Amino acid sequence: MMSSASGIGMTSPGTRQRLLQRLRDKGIRDERVLEAMAATPRHLFVDEALSSRAYEDTALPIGRGQTISQPYVVAMMTAAVLGEGRLGKVLEIGTGSGYQAAILAQVADKVFTTERIGELQRSARQRFHRLGLHNIYTRHTDGNKGWPSQAPFDAIVVTAGGRIPEVLYEQLADGGALVAPEDAGLHQQLIRVTRRGEEFDRENLGAVSFVPLREGLE
Repeated sequence: MMSSASGIGMTSPGTRQRLLQRLRDKGIRDERVLEAMAATPRHLFVDEALSSRAYEDTALPIGRGQTISQPYVVAMMTAAVLGEGRLGKVLEIGTGSGYQAAILAQVADKVFTTERIGELQRSARQRFHRLGLHNIYTRHTDGNKGWPSQAPFDAIVVTAGGRIPEVLYEQLADGGALVAPEDAGLHQQLIRVTRRGEEFDRENLGAVSFVPLREGLE
């Protein structure tokens, strides 16, 4: 549960409610996702100079060539991996600001999130502590390798575009869902992969735009 620290900062309840209405208008129906979005102070995940734009439905820069994802995309990806019940263990590749992990932490028992840029990983970890999100575990590592010591995962969320690393298929639990932006020519498509034993069912959820999935550490 998010602590009272979620009230830090100056945003009006109406601003958040307008964002929630936009998400509903775009087809987000899962109340668990909407409640998590409503409870999460997005203005704490962006630079103070951009806080007035935090509840716009748009991606925003967070430094180091990275972005905080558009709220609709965060909500859609979260809904895409949710089943009927609460998730157990979730892996996120690409912590970034920490916003997606903060949403996932409210619908899952544990979130394991990797980030290749040390500065971003440390900042996100501080935000999680500030908000009382103690079920998020961070690691400064190359996300292309996943987090094998904690596998299998009930859900995997990749927040950078490219080719889905093969190891992530191996680390997905039977019945689990993986959602990731995959390169498709000049564009990216959001793909949901559901594991059925040794079979992997793929579904295209539509066009998206993410920063590239890179290797190595910074």
